[in-house]
Amino acid sequence: MTDHPPAPEAIVQQERAQLDFSQSMSYGDYLQLDQILTAQKPLSPDHNEMLFIVQHQTSELWMKLMLHELHAAIAHVAKDELPTAFKMLARVSRIMEQLVHAWDVLATMTPPEYSAIRPYLAQSSGFQSYQYRCIEFSLGNKNAAMLKPHAHRPELLALVDAAYRAPSLYDEALRLLARRGIAVPESHLQRDWTQPYSADPGVEQAWLTVYRDPATHWDLYQLGEELTDLEDAFRLWRFRHVTTVERVIGFKRGTGGTGGVSYLRKMLDVVLFPEIWTLRSAL
Repeated sequence: MTDHPPAPEAIVQQERAQLDFSQSMSYGDYLQLDQILTAQKPLSPDHNEMLFIVQHQTSELWMKLMLHELHAAIAHVAKDELPTAFKMLARVSRIMEQLVHAWDVLATMTPPEYSAIRPYLAQSSGFQSYQYRCIEFSLGNKNAAMLKPHAHRPELLALVDAAYRAPSLYDEALRLLARRGIAVPESHLQRDWTQPYSADPGVEQAWLTVYRDPATHWDLYQLGEELTDLEDAFRLWRFRHVTTVERVIGFKRGTGGTGGVSYLRKMLDVVLFPEIWTLRSAL
């Protein structure tokens, strides 16, 4: 005697039961989509403001993940746990690539379209992003003046100030080299972490020790290349930022009070891990 296949009505009822999420956590519940998808509140009547809002909100989400990975990577470098740090640094670089491509979408906004929403932005500007400032500080681009935009929000200022006072990723990398017995100038091992990093020939020599004998210093060599990948991606992001801004608003001043394109072009000259780049001429 063979089993009979279930009747069509039974199949329908079973499928309905499988699609009933009223008694358990659903996809939307887990991701809190009600809050996320209702957080876009255009202030202007212009159609294109939705693009502007979503672009910046998604960028802030990617930056949240970037900080999550970057803080953990710095901690693992400080504990000599390089394999774990490499995974996180690779992810940070891939996140930065996502942010680079995000400019392609914003670049579809034309100057007249941006001009229609600009009056509604008041003084709000990406210059005021506390997450972006924490990323810059964690990567070593320290500047006390950049604390001021967050002074009116004590809880945010505390986060930015903590990143400002902590050793950067590069600082921890140099301390690791010293722990491995590679000569690093003492001035770059115990210093005021709030000060901008200054390149030093002694640090270049330390990295050259690694790069001239990769087989002996393989994980340190890989660390150098992870740092190279990260700065490479960051440079691309900065370049796409300035070109997109110039394409959309020309040379007008930024809404946050900066010089706009002129300010962003200066940022193209900032080098985060200088000796990692200069050593290549000496190899």
